[in-house]
Amino acid sequence: MDLGERASYLTLHDGTPVYASDGEEVGKVTHVLAAPDEDIFDGIVIEARLGSGGHRFVDAPAVASIHERGVVLEIAAEAASSLPQPSENPAALAADADDTVPEHLHDKLKRAWDLVSGNY
Repeated sequence: MDLGERASYLTLHDGTPVYASDGEEVGKVTHVLAAPDEDIFDGIVIEARLGSGGHRFVDAPAVASIHERGVVLEIAAEAASSLPQPSENPAALAADADDTVPEHLHDKLKRAWDLVSGNY
């Protein structure tokens, strides 16, 4: 299978095929979760072809490589069939006094989280 040259998550578009590590096509990209201004790639949402189908979330560490014509996962097709459904609401976060101190990296990560979770 020729997926072309390696590419950035910034080049991914809806409909890009997604393959398991064993070469089986497991779905197509429907959404890229990222904060491009901060260069943070969080993962992808795919329309799954295996298991019960539907939308499934693939966390960034489970993405082995991104190419011009496809995405390859770190996991085999069997494991891909049980990927979680994407959550509509992010997990609740707690804050205490230590979290109120401005910190450059912390602020960037919070803005990235707000962007990818729709809280902007």
